[in-house]
Amino acid sequence: MTIESTITTKRKRPFFLRRGPMENIATGLIALGFLMLFQPFALVLYTWSLVTLLAGTLMFIVVSKFPE
Repeated sequence: MTIESTITTKRKRPFFLRRGPMENIATGLIALGFLMLFQPFALVLYTWSLVTLLAGTLMFIVVSKFPE
């Protein structure tokens, strides 16, 4: 029996499967969609604001189910 086999190592998940960073990205998307909705300058930003808000919300719902 070797020392390496007795040590239990916790494998790190890839970045896109970690709960904390992905929740931060989803929250950022929601905030970006909110800012796009209330800016008075560019119509294209206003047009895509609802899609951005919904994408961030959906992402947050899915990512919040990931294990810590």
